[in-house]
Parts: sequence; structure tokens; C-alpha cells
Amino acid sequence: MFPGYLFLPPPGDKGAFIEVRKARGLVALLGPAWDRPALVPSRDIEAIRRLSESSQPALPHPYLKEGARARIDRGPLVGLEGILLRCDPGKGLMVLTVDLLQRSVAIEVDCTMISAA
Repeated sequence: MFPGYLFLPPPGDKGAFIEVRKARGLVALLGPAWDRPALVPSRDIEAIRRLSESSQPALPHPYLKEGARARIDRGPLVGLEGILLRCDPGKGLMVLTVDLLQRSVAIEVDCTMISAA
């Protein structure tokens, strides 16, 4: 689901951290220091676990956040770029702006048809 990532509980001490760092193929551990690893919220870990145990197919999808620039990749508006205002399941609200005119319009788009610009 997330190639190249391994989710582990935080190492208890520096010795455990060093042993994890010795793992073959490991590039980096995420976090500012050995005693302050980046933590994935338990609700996210639970969601990943449940999805991996299910028979539900999981496909890669661009990571888009509200407020980010996005581009429409398919459909009649292909190529248009704007700012993603809202991303609900399946639908999102994208704002297209014409700076010269100082005007914007909002359109509803299928979130599966957009990617980061």
C-alpha cells in the first residue's frame, strides 16, 4: 500500500533505535531525533491495518490537501488549474481564478480526475 515504508512502534531506548537503523535497505527514520520519532496517529494505523486485512482493492491516489493547487486530468475541463477548496468523497470544489480580471469561479469536480498542479 505504501511501498518503502515500514510502520513500527517507537523504539524504547537508544539501543533499540540503533538496531532498527541497522535494518538492511533502511534509508531513514522519520522524526527530528531518535527519542522523538514521527508518529502516525493510531486511527491512521488502524485504518491501514483494516484495509490491508480486507479484500477491498486499494489504488494509489495523489495526495491533495484543501488549499493546494490542482489540475484536472480527465474530462471536458482537462488541463484547467485552480485551488482545491473542498474534497468530499468523490466530489470536490475547485476555484479557478483569472488574476487579470480579479475574478474567480467555483466548479464541482470529481476528485478522482484531479492531481496536484
